[in-house]
Amino acid sequence: MNKCRHMRDLLKGARPLISPGIYDGYSGLLAQAMGFKTASTTGAGLANSLLGQPDIGLFSLRDNLDACRRLTHAVDIPLMADADTGYGNAVTVFHVVQYFEEAGVVGINIEDQFMPKRCGAMRGKELVEPLEMALKIEAALKAKKDPDFIINARTDAIAVEGIEGTVKRVREYVAAGADMIYPDAVRNEDDILRVLEAADGTPVNINMGFGIRQRPTTPLIPFKRLGEMGVARISLPRFLPAAALHGMRQAILALQGGLQGDEIIDRPDLLVGMQDITDLVGYERIAALESELLSAEQLARKYHEGERDYVVKEH
Repeated sequence: MNKCRHMRDLLKGARPLISPGIYDGYSGLLAQAMGFKTASTTGAGLANSLLGQPDIGLFSLRDNLDACRRLTHAVDIPLMADADTGYGNAVTVFHVVQYFEEAGVVGINIEDQFMPKRCGAMRGKELVEPLEMALKIEAALKAKKDPDFIINARTDAIAVEGIEGTVKRVREYVAAGADMIYPDAVRNEDDILRVLEAADGTPVNINMGFGIRQRPTTPLIPFKRLGEMGVARISLPRFLPAAALHGMRQAILALQGGLQGDEIIDRPDLLVGMQDITDLVGYERIAALESELLSAEQLARKYHEGERDYVVKEH
């Protein structure tokens, strides 16, 4: 079974399907190792972490594709991608879909903002006309080679046109053939119920942002409750980047606090160990390949009479 078909089956079998946003090999491998069945790239997370810049359109199509290729190579679970506005009109979207399919992702988000778009938590959004977005969806469907590749139509209309405008757009995007509907910055459960009704059976994606921390836009809603309402997928684009920033800040503060002292700073509560890293990334594969592919003479030169393992293990 290919990953696109597997993703479709996951959506049918798990309500809601939890999809954390990943932005590098560590976050992708950790999400997989901790039991998540799928993940998604976070557009803002990639732009912020790789460029050190706000998510204002500086992260290009090529940047995005390069990151996605690396991540799909790193993880085995299905990975969806954030394709912003599709980088142009319907003709552009046609080609963009094929590029992302070739990169190995199982689907993409396309949103109805003008380019450069704005993150869902930001002000100043501008929307394209519903017809333009519908044409992009139709182009995306025409372009995809695997029928199971998912076109996730995101609308930011709640912040601009309110729930009535959002419902109208959802109906048009469903009629255009969107595989999934993604209303961003929903304000409450009523917004979600209205979108679910308008989607009329098309799977709905709800963005819970940080997942375990409140934010100024969408309030936290229990995942179980979202599943009971009929939400198919919950995306957590800011969850892992925010957790990583918090963890790094705490470790830096501990280091800075001990710089002038005479005592050794040993804080295993703040840092994983070397073996945690090597286990996560799969260094044991290197040791196995060395044993299989290198000659006895080569191994003897590397390891002498010692243990023939690439990693110095903790005891």
